[in-house]
Amino acid sequence: MATKRDYYDILGVSKNASATELKSAYRKMALQWHPDRNKSAEAETKFKEINEAYQVLSDAQKKQAYDQFGHTPFDPSTSSGQAGPFGGGPFQYTYSSSGGGGDFGGFSDPFEIFEQFFGGSGFGQSRRGSRKPHYSLHIPFLTAVRGGEEEVEIEGRRHKIKIPAGTDTGTHLRFSEFDVTFEVASDRYFRRDGSDVYIEHPITFTLAILGGETTVKTLDDNLKLKIRAGTQPGTMVRLSGRGIRNLRSMSSSDRGDFYIKLLIEMPSKLSRKQKQLLEEFEKS
Repeated sequence: MATKRDYYDILGVSKNASATELKSAYRKMALQWHPDRNKSAEAETKFKEINEAYQVLSDAQKKQAYDQFGHTPFDPSTSSGQAGPFGGGPFQYTYSSSGGGGDFGGFSDPFEIFEQFFGGSGFGQSRRGSRKPHYSLHIPFLTAVRGGEEEVEIEGRRHKIKIPAGTDTGTHLRFSEFDVTFEVASDRYFRRDGSDVYIEHPITFTLAILGGETTVKTLDDNLKLKIRAGTQPGTMVRLSGRGIRNLRSMSSSDRGDFYIKLLIEMPSKLSRKQKQLLEEFEKS
């Protein structure tokens, strides 16, 4: 097997990079080296290398095999008579080009990134001359999380696009007449990391000191959250199974976690009475 670059080095990430960091690094590199955008002689090779690295590191099983065995499980030359670490020989990849006729060495473009630099914003065809039209559909954050339906017009016809719960930016759906890739809008309250969700929730300093209850906005409803007396700034509360549905799972109950970071608000102004009480508290 020829010497190959380390997959982590190719994407410029560390071995403990999160799924979000991997995806971000992949998109940045893929956009830079995509042969439809980069006309240098090495673009095609670089693009194939980037896709190969991401397809392995973004898959938990393949990543585990790579971390343990290096490039060996993915070398086609080991397939004759020898099984890989999972008993099925090396992993295989296929490439599907939206442009038709293109071949970048047998590796696919996981996010169908063409729409990021063709067609601009909104819902529009990403590339002219493709075998099947490819569109980018921008959807609200909560629609992606909960699932839903969007009605769009394509070539003069109305189509209803069903959005699976757990859809993320880059989720790709194939239809008989066209393909769709989703772009999910950010949310003012929630921050997503894979299937997990994070939110920052402010509480008063008296509530943090004395304890009590506060109402927190979650993906499903408003939640009454108990605050322990003596809560410190930055305390993280984890709600297991209250995050986003895992799109790859067959079970609708397979969801990530919901994390609440408690921020303690300090008063900017105090009355004379409040100052006296705090001074007495300090002395005691």
